[in-house]
Amino acid sequence: MNIYSRIVILCLIVHVHLSEVVVAQNEPVVTLGKRREIFVDKYLIDKMEGLSLVMHTPRDEGPVLYFDKPWEGPFSAYGTVIKDKTGYRIYYRGMPATAADDSEIQVTCVANSSDGINWTKPELGLYQVGGNSKNNVVLAGDPAVNHNFSPFLDSNPQAPAARRYKAIGGGVKTGLYAYFSPDGLHWTRAQQGPVFTKGVFDSQNVAFWSEEEKRYVLYFRTWTEGGFKGKRSVSKTVSSDFIHWQEPVAMTFGDTPYEDIYTHQTSPYFRAPHIAIAIGARFMPGRKVVSDEQARILNVNPSYYKDCSDAILMSTRGGNNYDRTFMESFIRPGIGLKNWVSRSNYPALNVVQTGADEMSVYVNQDYAQPTAHVHRYSLRLDGFASVAASYQPGILTTRFFTFEGSQLLLNYATSAPGEIQVEIQDENGKPVPGFTFNEAGIIIGNEISRTVFWNSKSDVRQLAGKKIRLKIRMKDADLYALWFE
Repeated sequence: MNIYSRIVILCLIVHVHLSEVVVAQNEPVVTLGKRREIFVDKYLIDKMEGLSLVMHTPRDEGPVLYFDKPWEGPFSAYGTVIKDKTGYRIYYRGMPATAADDSEIQVTCVANSSDGINWTKPELGLYQVGGNSKNNVVLAGDPAVNHNFSPFLDSNPQAPAARRYKAIGGGVKTGLYAYFSPDGLHWTRAQQGPVFTKGVFDSQNVAFWSEEEKRYVLYFRTWTEGGFKGKRSVSKTVSSDFIHWQEPVAMTFGDTPYEDIYTHQTSPYFRAPHIAIAIGARFMPGRKVVSDEQARILNVNPSYYKDCSDAILMSTRGGNNYDRTFMESFIRPGIGLKNWVSRSNYPALNVVQTGADEMSVYVNQDYAQPTAHVHRYSLRLDGFASVAASYQPGILTTRFFTFEGSQLLLNYATSAPGEIQVEIQDENGKPVPGFTFNEAGIIIGNEISRTVFWNSKSDVRQLAGKKIRLKIRMKDADLYALWFE
């Protein structure tokens, strides 16, 4: 090689290096603070080499609640699970027979649990249903609202105690009404008329206080072509007081095809509330699996077996966009034709912690059948998805970010020969002395929270507030979440 060729190659190397530095300096910086980042999207990921994002299938833990009371029945639906300091509650529509959306037959019921696993139905004595007040009904006599009553525990620090619980409910003919409650059992309307009318609302409509957006958000049913035309979809509006709502916007789904989203069940993830998780029901109208004869054997209502549905996983970080990194089914219909009828496999609203290292999702099954009930599904904490490495090592490079805190922690799992190592790089993409791969401890095991070390030291306070990024080397491992504290 002559001197001229060597000079050209050297210039190219310098040019590439300088280009990388410019890109690094111009790249937007994520303000991570002490927020936990889970890998339900690619928000924190700049590059993956030899790795992939993998969605994890929840474990089926079996039935936990049957709709076996006379005022409940096969058309009970639209569940909401709430966990507070005293325990767990699940709210749901009681509906023993198919009826119009404004039928008086519909009521709102509640069941209680101390652990999220074993459930009982209290005798509240609040309403008479069928001449009997020994029931678990918390709202009756308001048919349009009971059709899809959707409560939440208000996390707004300014919310008064008398309005600690809030709810939304109603239909296209009535609009959505707002409700308040001090205890989640005794409910009153916020005002005589509806608080919001610009939607179709023929599903469970969901509201909550968004700490990230510092206001109430409402996700509600619309259709892609307006009215009841096109595909079932979602729109969003916001409010500062839960009464006056802004002009709505349609939610978008990135570069993915529209699907019928029957319920979206959007709620802030309790360990990372800046990320809202949407475990929705994907409806497949006219996709018939059960034959007429099989439907008779199942004793399913004749109007509810000519479609099928499953559960999907979406997420949003505010604004009007859902991230659909995963188009595959999050929870597939179970074994047996009873799981393949219309409007079955509809997830309840909210994910809740049910163990030291476990969280649970609840799903309506056997819809329109005498055996209608709720199933519980479990996942490890933060375990919706992970950055996954095969036996061959791979590298994850994060976006540049700033953080607060003194330690880096991971939620991860490896095989016996698997491992994870973490390098911290500066704003120019160069390894920070003291935090390089050569100095990084080898992380092996399966833990919900593990502190990262370099040469037996974990203190990263000297880098707090500075623009950095992580380079993570992985082999036969899953990384579920990372955060600083």
